[in-house]
Amino acid sequence: MSEGAHQRLPYEFRELALLKEALTHRSYLQEKPASEDKQNERLEFLGDAVLGLIVSEYVAETFPELDEGDLSQIRARLVGRPALAEAARRLRLGEMLRLGRGEERTKGREKASLLANGLEAVIGAVYMDGGLTAARTFTLQVLDAQLNALHQDDLAGFRGDYKSQLQEWCQRHVHVLPVYVVIEESGPDHQKIFEVTVEIEQQCRGSGKGHSKKVAEQQAAKQALEHLQAASDAG
Repeated sequence: MSEGAHQRLPYEFRELALLKEALTHRSYLQEKPASEDKQNERLEFLGDAVLGLIVSEYVAETFPELDEGDLSQIRARLVGRPALAEAARRLRLGEMLRLGRGEERTKGREKASLLANGLEAVIGAVYMDGGLTAARTFTLQVLDAQLNALHQDDLAGFRGDYKSQLQEWCQRHVHVLPVYVVIEESGPDHQKIFEVTVEIEQQCRGSGKGHSKKVAEQQAAKQALEHLQAASDAG
């Protein structure tokens, strides 16, 4: 394990042996048959499962209006090799890996597969060391750039554009535009939750929550449309 590797990760291990195991590629031990160290595939297996749970929970809570197929597409985007390798590069995880000479010669520290697998192993180690809450905080922090990019992307292909639908309804029926108000922000900076209401003619017609203002506004607009449709059907 490279000098000070544990100090460069956004998690402080109580049991450094777990981090050492997470950073040890099998090629390293193949050249040291007398070593009692463990290679990282066990923790990679565990980390893959923990990562899947954390990201599934995140996308389900963030995009409650999407169906199972769309949620699966977003999850695959976040847990796929390109996303994990990119996150690992930001952590400079490649510099921390314990590799055999053969992998060193073939630039193993730059390989997307080794980086992604190594990050999964570290997530598994964090889970073993600190439990699910620690693993969730660590995972969402290291995937912060991917999560921010996800929120900034045009997700019209995944979700209905409820804000546009609500604006069109207002222009047809009341000739005023809906007004969105952020009423609460909670949570840490890397995982904020926004609560938004939408007002039409100074009356609250819907509310929504999400990990970005855009998501919360879409949720509020969706709820407003449902209420307006119910009122129209009743009338």
